[in-house]
Amino acid sequence: MKEDTVPELTTLCYIEKDDKYLMMHRVKKEKDINKDKYIGVGGHFEYGESPDECLKREVMEETGLTLLSYRARGIITFIYGDDVVEYMHLYTADNYSGEIIDCDEGELVWIDKAEVDNLNIWEGDKIFFRLLAEGRPYFSLKLVYSKSDELIEVYLDGKRQ
Repeated sequence: MKEDTVPELTTLCYIEKDDKYLMMHRVKKEKDINKDKYIGVGGHFEYGESPDECLKREVMEETGLTLLSYRARGIITFIYGDDVVEYMHLYTADNYSGEIIDCDEGELVWIDKAEVDNLNIWEGDKIFFRLLAEGRPYFSLKLVYSKSDELIEVYLDGKRQ
């Protein structure tokens, strides 16, 4: 990894309803590391924001929803090639108000939790979805990918898997 790589700080949220997750199918931007993949909603911290403040702002901007109940579930260190290092604060939410709006980053869709592994998602996402399903209270997950999207290293709570 390059010494001058500045880590990105982000939030990632999976809103739950009726045994489904609200996910974003990233199909609207050409230059997008997540192009064509299904991911949660969230984004980059603004200067001075706490993880909770970033979470609530990003969810509102991308979905139009105001979170009323959410829970921090883990921290994910996402490394992609030699130039992307991202620390993602992972949340789930189970109560909100408002109506879903159109998002300029992708299409928002409700996906049955049982179907998530069949979607075009990052390989490491399957690991944290399993941890969420197991009810793991909080975890640290490090996912290292090659530039060809291959998951090459996984650490869970500091232990190589």
